[in-house]
Amino acid sequence: MFVTVARFSFPHEAHIARAQLEAAEIPAVIADEHTIGMDWLYSNALGGVRVQVPEAYAVAAMALLAEELSAAVVAEQGEDALLCPVCGSGETEFVVKGQRMAYIMMALTLGFWPIRRQIKCDRCGARSDFKG
Repeated sequence: MFVTVARFSFPHEAHIARAQLEAAEIPAVIADEHTIGMDWLYSNALGGVRVQVPEAYAVAAMALLAEELSAAVVAEQGEDALLCPVCGSGETEFVVKGQRMAYIMMALTLGFWPIRRQIKCDRCGARSDFKG
């Protein structure tokens, strides 16, 4: 019997988790990937794309997926900081504007709404379009 150890909104996220489990020699399968891949709006209704493992591996799989690996990746590969074009600060965050309205427009089938990707500086407050 298989047990769900993780749920994701998109199939590619589930494939990353499955690959991580299989690298640790934990057998894993993905459920509902094709349904959600055809129409991602079903993701919330179905509970997302599920990563499942045999019941005997469930505890080890959940522990492995709960590990925070971002510090190790940054140590190995370095970090690309988004610098503020106004003051040069690295204290920035990536912001997506117009996403909510885009979803509403798609749901109402009224067409597309532009989405703007921006960099917001926490130091000087400047916002600039992300070109990357």
